[in-house]
Order: sequence, then structure tokens, then C-alpha cells
Amino acid sequence: MNKHVKNLAPETTDLSRRSFLVGTAATGLVLGYAGSGIDQALAAPAPANFEPSVWYSIAPDGLVTVTCGKADMGQHVASTMAQIVAEELGASWKDMRVQLASNDPKFNDPVLGAQITGGSWSTMMNFDAMSRAGAAGRIALTEAAATAMGVPASELVVRASTISHPKSKKSMSFADVVKSGKATKTFTADDLKAIKLKTADQYTMIGVSVPQLDIPLKVNGTAKYGIDVMLPGMVYGALVTPPVRYGATVKSVDDSAAKKVPGFIKAVTLDDKTTTTTGWVVAVANTYANAKKAAEALKISYDGGPNAKLSSESLFAEAKRLQGLSDSGEFFVKDGDPNAAFGSAAKVLEADYTTNINIHAPMEPMNATAEFKGDILHIYSGNQFATRSGAIAAGAAGIDPKFVVMHQMWLGGGFGRRLDADMMVPAVQAAKATGKPVKVIYTRENDMTMDFSRPLTFQKIKAGVDGDGKIVALSHDVVSAWPTQRWGIPDFLTPSVDKKGPLDSFTVNGSDFFYTVPNHYVRAIKNEMAHNATPSGQLRSVAPGWTFWAVESMIDEIAHATGKDPAQLRISLLDGKGKNDGGAQRLRNTLLAAMGLAGYGTKQLPKGEGMGVACVSSQERATASWTACVAHVAVAPSGEVTVKKLTVATDVGTQVNPDGIRAQVEGAALWGMSLALFEKATLKDGGIEQTNFDTYTPLRMSQLPEVAVNVIANGEKATGVGEPAVTVVAPAIGNAVFNAVGARVRGLPITAEAVKAAMKA
Repeated sequence: MNKHVKNLAPETTDLSRRSFLVGTAATGLVLGYAGSGIDQALAAPAPANFEPSVWYSIAPDGLVTVTCGKADMGQHVASTMAQIVAEELGASWKDMRVQLASNDPKFNDPVLGAQITGGSWSTMMNFDAMSRAGAAGRIALTEAAATAMGVPASELVVRASTISHPKSKKSMSFADVVKSGKATKTFTADDLKAIKLKTADQYTMIGVSVPQLDIPLKVNGTAKYGIDVMLPGMVYGALVTPPVRYGATVKSVDDSAAKKVPGFIKAVTLDDKTTTTTGWVVAVANTYANAKKAAEALKISYDGGPNAKLSSESLFAEAKRLQGLSDSGEFFVKDGDPNAAFGSAAKVLEADYTTNINIHAPMEPMNATAEFKGDILHIYSGNQFATRSGAIAAGAAGIDPKFVVMHQMWLGGGFGRRLDADMMVPAVQAAKATGKPVKVIYTRENDMTMDFSRPLTFQKIKAGVDGDGKIVALSHDVVSAWPTQRWGIPDFLTPSVDKKGPLDSFTVNGSDFFYTVPNHYVRAIKNEMAHNATPSGQLRSVAPGWTFWAVESMIDEIAHATGKDPAQLRISLLDGKGKNDGGAQRLRNTLLAAMGLAGYGTKQLPKGEGMGVACVSSQERATASWTACVAHVAVAPSGEVTVKKLTVATDVGTQVNPDGIRAQVEGAALWGMSLALFEKATLKDGGIEQTNFDTYTPLRMSQLPEVAVNVIANGEKATGVGEPAVTVVAPAIGNAVFNAVGARVRGLPITAEAVKAAMKA
């Protein structure tokens, strides 16, 4: 069985890296960070504040300000962190506030040891630490109040920001205790681990749909996004990017016409030692409009580099070639002996599944503002991976990362795109070249053609069944670029089970499913050509967005080939034997819930309509959220697919904010539908052909189906909800199309042309 990326989901949160100092003078340990006392927006609270931990403070007026170490891109994770703290602290929701963390290492994720937002990990990995931080504050406040009131701490009750003593009728508000200055208790890591947290039946805040704290800020304009940043003396940068996605170099720049543009300052050719960008030039001017005009006026000559003639077709051809080599790649799963089992199988099925390049395209285009103040580089941007991005900004500036201060802004969409820091490179180098603060804003065309996209993938699955239709063997080859390897962070790679070396498990997660199959191989194969020509990133759902497309399509194909109902076949495979115990049962329950809510198998559907099922354990096996979908589609004679309804059931363990969870699941399901039916980018002559929403066409409002969501909250550990539903929709739709008209489409997106061709086949 494969081993997963270390330190992603330990059974118990590791708090040994720090102790929480609870008291009015508490401070966090700062390592390699120059920002203390510099970042005014996130400056340390005044001494009169009570700081139960690095994660929140309580002011003398009783307001509780939670510092969110995660990127908030519309998923309201800041409010989620505040809600977890408020539960154990005993604070009133009206007293809660949120702010975003700088890149000070004291705000590193308690589990990952870095500042990263992705993988639907935030709530799951931070629930325990934030709960203990809240509980520590409650204990310290209670003991201080007990001393002040002259009563036993054990007799005090904490509720709605008030500490009361029922016997004497005495009470103190949090504000009273903070103003007294008597809360000074200190907690070590061992003390925190020893705190007995509330049980689910004691919750009064967790599981309640309280209003999201960031919404008023976004409505009244006080929430600042990266694109909103304004600094004294700031100028603007507009990009000129080469026609080749990656590998081009600038031969010459003629700025004679640009010099005629009012306010033009300079054209800066990037010298990016981090290799994040190649062949970029940034035109700097006094306004963004003038910077764009200057950029358009530049005459730039390029060397297209080694990837200038590549296309999607050549990347697919290379993927197929690599898959055909017996020694390609590394094994992610190696259970039993599928090849031997194929030899004795009653029936063997083989199929190829593909996905195309997909683009993130968040509504707020990429942007960053850079300013040098003496030796300190300040970066203002919304970012999902401050630890890595700070290092890239430092590399672009040629300075030590400890001299970089990241000012985290609200994100106008992220979806994995802002795990990368390319937007910081031109801002940093332009600021260095001009001696001024520079804000760089991508055009939509820059954003799409230079995206760190979801990689093009080619997968081959071979399955063997016995005479009873039972699956006895399955081999699965996944060929793609390796986005996580591109980061150059060894801890994010996974040792291969055949000991050939590390592999990028974020290209194969999901293929290690919870079905019981005695002989099972999964091979991860790096497409070096695609890796170099289309530097890929993590798009919302990551590998399960393509691995489950293949796995769940093949399970359906096996069911139809053996005369079984696809849902019943899945139920039989989710028997929980051996390593699958626990997970398989939870996944089976979500499938049954989705089937029941959708009325699967109980309705006589009109001709040309069908229902399809799929169930997934996204994101990773060790950090799964159990999710199932029933898709109801209608297929026209032209092959056009209309999704009438998506029914999604998801097991989230413990739900913090039910409304927030439903919103995330609905959004994820619709994103999955968009990827399934509409989104496709193509490479031609080394460049991405689609440059805006006229040629890259995601799901439109007029195409929305009915979406029904069943959230299963069973009191288990909290899981993630931002991405899993993305991964389950495409195979459910593909399976529904087959049930509607008998057309099996094995490539995403499922276009009308592909369906019609399959209908004729």
C-alpha cells in the first residue's frame, strides 16, 4: 500500500513546536522574519490586550480578534477559525472579529509547519489547535475572574463573553477581566494537549449557521483585496508576455514608441532566477492605463525556446508513448499481482481516459504590489502559500527571505491559482529597477495564457472480472505533468512503493480507492514534455478531479459489461475489508444517501434521460471527505447534454457552519459540472490558445441545474468540503449520459460532438 505525504493528517495535532503563552505580555517566537513592528495592518495588539495565543486577542472592550493563518478566498475560512475559537472560549458571536495573518512564522499551520491553504485541509487540520487555543483562553479568564470575585473557578460558568457565579450572582464580562490585567496563566504544549475539550453534545456554537464575519467588510468596502492596494508614490506595471507559455527568452526590446506614452517610466525585462517566469517584460508608468498603453507600444523580439512547436496533440502523443513503456514511472499502489490475475480472468476490459488543460481564471486577476523600505521588501497580495511565495519574492529580489514581509489581502478567488507567486516577480523587479512601489495587474489574457493550469492527463485502466462478475484485478496508469514536484519541496512528494524514488502523489491521489480489489496497481508517470511546456499547478480538486473520472467511469463500464446495476456494484465493492475498513462504510453511506435523495432506481425516466452515480474519497485517502453524486441528465439527438439535477451527499464528520458547508458543496458541484461539460484549453505552437471567456467557456448561470445537497454530520473529526464535490460530478454525468443514450465518452469535457460520435459508434 502506498505511503502518503508525511505530516498531512496525523491522528493528533502536533503542538510540540510551540507553547502558547497566555497573558498580557505574550509574544510568539519569530524565526527569520523581519516584519515585527513593521506591518501596521497586522501589528501586535496593544499591551492592554489579552493574548491567549498567537491566534487571537481580546481587547479591553471585550472584542475578540482572531488572526486567520489561512487565505480567505470567499470560502469564509476566517469565520470558520473564529467560530471554532468562540466555541471553546465561550465568546458571544457579536464580539468576534477576524484579521488575516502576515508571513511571520508564528502563524504557520499547526500541522504543516508552513502557511498554505489548499487540499480542503484548513478546518480538518486546524480544528484541534484552534479549539485548544480557545479553551486555554477560557481557562485563563476563568481563573482570573475567580480570583477577582473570590469564588472557586470550578463554580464559574462561561457563556456569551460573560463569566458568572450562579451561587453568588456575581459576574464579570471578558472586558472586565481583560481590563483588570489579572489573566496571566501560561500554557505549555503539554498543558494544551491535556485540556479536555467539549464533546459534540456540549456544542453551542459549532454546528450553528452564524453570519460570516467577513461579509460586512466586503459589503462596506473595508475588506481590501490585492487589487485595492494603494501606497504613497505607487506606480503601475503592465505585462508583456511571450507567445510561448514557458521557455521563451527576450532577444531585444524597442521602447521608442513606449517613451511617447505620457507617464511612461521604464520597461523592465525580467531576470527571474527562480525560473517562475521566462521571457516576460513589464512596462512601468504612472497609471495602469498608461502602463497598458506603454506595454502595447513595446516592440519585443523573442527566442521561442524548446517548447515553441509543441501542442496538445504532441503532449497527448508523448503521454501515450510513455504509458506504453513497461519501465515508465513509479508505483503508487502495488497490491497483489494484477498481471497474473488478468491471465485467469473471465473477462478483461481496457479503456483510455483523458482530460484537457484547464484554467483557474478567478475573478480577481493576478496582482501584487511591491515596495522596498530600506532592506525590507514588502509584498501586498492575496496568496495561498505565503511560505513559498515569500521565498520566491526574495529570490526575485536577490535578498534573504527573512527580509520579506508579506501583507496578506483578501482573495477574489483562488482555487489553487494563488499557490503560485509569479505575480510577485514582475512587481518586485520593477520596484527594484524604479525605486518606487509598483503594483502589477494582469490582464485577463495574461492570467489565462500564463496560468499554472490543471495538467492535461492520459490514463489507461485495465480491469479483470471473474465468472461471477467480481473485480479481481485492476491496473491504472496516470500520465501527467507533476505540479507538486515543480515546487521543489521534498516533503510534498511521496516515496514510491517500488522504491524507484519520490513521486508526485498529487497526480494520483484518488486512484488508491476504498473498493476491495485484491490485485491493484497504480503507476504515476511524469510527462516531462508537458511538465516543461505547461508548468502546471493545483486547480480546485487536484488529482481526484481526473483519477476519479477514470476510476468511476471504469466501474460503470464493468457494471454494464457484467449485467450489474452500477450503484449496487459499488455497494458490493465497499465492503470495508482490510485496509478499507471504516472508510468504505462511510463512502457507502453517502452513496446510499445520494441515491435515496435522488430517487435513483425508483423513477421511470423519459427517453433520452438517465441517471448516473459516482462516489469518491477526495481529497487524499488520509484526509478524505466521503462524497457521492447522482446526476440526472437529458441528452438531445444532437448530443447536447443538459444536466437537470445534481444530488450530492457528503460526510463531513463535524460541521462548523452548516450554511457555509452547503455553499461550498454547491459551488464545488457546479465547478465539477463546468469541468465536465464546458472547460477546455489547448496548446498550439507552445502557447495557450484561449485568452478570455469568449474562447474559454465555463458554466454560465443560464445552464445551472437543480442542486440538492445532503450533509452528513456524524460527530467524527471535521473533514474538508471545498473540493471533494468537484471530483464526483464529471463521472456521474458521464455515467448518466451512457444510461440515457448508450454513449460512452472517455474524455473531458463531454461535448455534444463527442456524445454524438459515441452514439454512432
